[in-house]
Amino acid sequence: MATSDWYARDVANSESYSIDAAFRSSRANEAYLFMNNEYVLLNYVPGTTNDRVVNGPLLICDGYPSLAGTAFAEYGIDCAFGSHNPDQDEAFIFSGNLCAQIKYAPGTTDDRVIKGPKTITGMFPFFERTVFQSGVDAAFESSRKDEAYLFRDNQYALINYNSGNLIHVQLITDGFPSLKNTIFESGFDAAFASHRTNEAYLFKGDSYALINFAPGTTNDYIISGGLDVHNHTAPPIHRPHDEL
Repeated sequence: MATSDWYARDVANSESYSIDAAFRSSRANEAYLFMNNEYVLLNYVPGTTNDRVVNGPLLICDGYPSLAGTAFAEYGIDCAFGSHNPDQDEAFIFSGNLCAQIKYAPGTTDDRVIKGPKTITGMFPFFERTVFQSGVDAAFESSRKDEAYLFRDNQYALINYNSGNLIHVQLITDGFPSLKNTIFESGFDAAFASHRTNEAYLFKGDSYALINFAPGTTNDYIISGGLDVHNHTAPPIHRPHDEL
């Protein structure tokens, strides 16, 4: 099934009209996309429009048996990001104010819960008394080891999830100036880090943007943006730092 067919079918029956969550797989150019209580595994083929669905749509409880009977399978995954150790096949997932660390075991149903489910502040105590304690909208891992960006409304947090360190909380437009005056400046629904260095996909409603997030600087830029997820044809873009 084409990506656009799955999205169009489920969007037609969905009040949210958006991808809820996503995270990059340890397998090259593959990512998991979640909507309500379903997901697909997508080969997104960066730089082309030859993306294809590798597996799905499937119910979360069928693809991830370890999550059966939990909020993540019953109500859906709101946000996710992958671990930096590709040999571990691990990710953090969020639903409401709950969080879990899982081993997602690509290509199998041997997934397991490593830690949790527990409240977000139980997993990340530094989020107490912040907007992130009750939920996270979107996230993606940085290209810097053990760091991740988490987003809620118009704010984001940069964290080191291994050391348990909150690096900073800022407005999205302060940390990512390229998103000023775009639909993404007030927040977005989902995101995932590309397998291309320093690049990430952002989703909001039926639109998405591909950005270079330039970690440690405010030199981020939009590679392509404001595109309908049903048709992501874009003119060729010159990337000054096109690393694989």
